[in-house]
Amino acid sequence: MSYLVLARKYRPQTFEDVVKQEHVTRTLSNAIVSGRVAHAILFSGPRGTGKTTVARILAKAMNCKQGPTPLPCNICRSCKEITAGSSPDVFEIDGASNNGVDHIRELRENIRYMPAYSPYKIYIIDEVHMLSTQAFNALLKTLEEPPSHIMFLFATTEPHKIPITILSRCQRHDLRRIDMESITGHMALLCNKEGVDIQKESLALIARESGGSMRDALSLLDQVITCSQDNMTHEHILDILGVIDRKFLFDISAAVLQGDMGRILELIADIYDHGHNLKELYTSLLEHFRNLMVAKMGNQAAGLIDLPSHEIRLMAEQVKNVSGLFLNQILDALFKEETIIKFSTQPRLALEMAFIRIFQIKPALPIEQLIEKIDNLSKGVSLEFVSAFPAPMPGQSMLREGKSYETNRCELSEPPLENKPESAIIKFDQNDSDDEIWEKLKKLITSESSSLGSYLNKADFKRLNNDRLEIQANDSSFNFKQISKKEDLIKDICEKFFGKKITLLIIPEKTGNNKKIETKTQAEQKKQDALNHPITQAALEIFNGKLVEVKILQEV
Repeated sequence: MSYLVLARKYRPQTFEDVVKQEHVTRTLSNAIVSGRVAHAILFSGPRGTGKTTVARILAKAMNCKQGPTPLPCNICRSCKEITAGSSPDVFEIDGASNNGVDHIRELRENIRYMPAYSPYKIYIIDEVHMLSTQAFNALLKTLEEPPSHIMFLFATTEPHKIPITILSRCQRHDLRRIDMESITGHMALLCNKEGVDIQKESLALIARESGGSMRDALSLLDQVITCSQDNMTHEHILDILGVIDRKFLFDISAAVLQGDMGRILELIADIYDHGHNLKELYTSLLEHFRNLMVAKMGNQAAGLIDLPSHEIRLMAEQVKNVSGLFLNQILDALFKEETIIKFSTQPRLALEMAFIRIFQIKPALPIEQLIEKIDNLSKGVSLEFVSAFPAPMPGQSMLREGKSYETNRCELSEPPLENKPESAIIKFDQNDSDDEIWEKLKKLITSESSSLGSYLNKADFKRLNNDRLEIQANDSSFNFKQISKKEDLIKDICEKFFGKKITLLIIPEKTGNNKKIETKTQAEQKKQDALNHPITQAALEIFNGKLVEVKILQEV
């Protein structure tokens, strides 16, 4: 055929033409200049990144009339024949179809002969990992000590399938996946040479669909140019490639963050009616929410998102008022539903149910904030909480209607407590028993530190005399340590309660002591106290829960 596809027409002919593989081309150029080129080189990397292309350029550099040179002339007989694939001294072998031991034996016989007119006889074996074990074994000795006029250049996408004995005899160069920006820029340059006018947005779409492969990108570009000569709009290109418009992804994420389930169902129905694969949509959503989470980390992490800069800015704006923990919860829920959707015979229903389950997630607060809010509530401090879903992000339909957005916030507060000091309510009475005094002291201490109050609930109290008190920390050594840390606070409260200086003793649990057995009435009273406790009520309010059962832990 007279027509050459773009991937062949614009195939790089020098190391400088290779896109985004400078770490390989620079090393090879330096090796040629210094005369340190290895006799066996392995090029590995994803498809379409330039493995065979770099091998061809290296072959031209070694056999060029002006060479060995890092800049082959591309006009001499050797360069032209290598470019055309007709050189008698450069052999390109497909490892997938020539993978038997007989093929390698034939190769071993041929390498004994000198090249026709070039300095080197070069064998380029593509997809070398497809060779059989026997073929690799037959190649070992030749690969280790080849004749001085022989070079082996291997290319593979799966280097882990090559025996270690082969790898150890080769110099390895790993080619990298090409980033979207570099692919977009290269395609724009080729479109300019071809006289094709195409939007940058469409080029970015093609680059994203290529998955980091320049060959795939140029093949898609060829298809778009052929099908859209008279209608090169972005929407038409989306239809040609069968790709979901990324605006859908942003609309879905905005609806999720706003808590608009109705909008989610509308978008899924719209995508389904357009005939798009919903399983592919789910894969795109996983990547999209991953990018949103990375965007939440700030500008330093934005380099980890392989997307156009305007999309990265839009993502950062969308998650500005959303907690990273909430985004992580959404992404975790999406991953849990992935297997169900992948194997579902009703992908639309499975996708809708997945989002319904996601909408049951409520943003979790860090434990430190929860503890702080509970302590404040127990003291009657009014708290402000962010609503279950963060501030709405502007959606396209709402922008058209000109609606404004405000952060949804709700106030949560306890009923105002009496503004009386505890000392005015709880007083020392000479007629009180030790148990009654201990209950009063625990209430006073709990009002100052709720956590300390919980430790004292597992302690015993005894007045040894009028000026000496003893607190025995039962249950565990941990309780004893926590109570001992607050000895000064306990002593200060006790002195204010009794109105005089006292001596406080805090001792660990004594073995052999008889424990008090609570009566049924006392147990019921404790349950009621626990139910009415401000911390319990605050926890129920924060987590929107209900109390199922109250258990009284028996002291051992």
